[in-house]
Amino acid sequence: MGLFGKIMEKLGFGSAQAAEPPPPPPGAAAPAAKAPPPVQPIAVVDVVAQLEQRAKANPQKLNWRESIVDLLKLLDIDSSFAARKELATELGCPADLMGDSAKMNMWLHKTVLARIAANGGNIPKDLLD
Repeated sequence: MGLFGKIMEKLGFGSAQAAEPPPPPPGAAAPAAKAPPPVQPIAVVDVVAQLEQRAKANPQKLNWRESIVDLLKLLDIDSSFAARKELATELGCPADLMGDSAKMNMWLHKTVLARIAANGGNIPKDLLD
């Protein structure tokens, strides 16, 4: 699992992936075709409430709304430069931003929030602009 997967897991996303059956072993007969499962709407996860609650309980003053480092710290995920660079690479950060840690961090923060929102997280619109 990549770092973004860890972020999503910490926020309570991903239970639908775990419910998928594993693929058949190589050489096994293919199972009979079944009707696809009904489409399930994306469950909205109250990310804001979770992060605000974590921020209140944290002894450090962390601003997840503006800082990717603080967001990762609130989720108990490695926030080192190496980890952030790995996450930026995973999410497709443009090469010209990778050489400037401040620009990379700003891109990373916006991208992580946008991806959370795309997966059903209630990220406020002003944080996505």
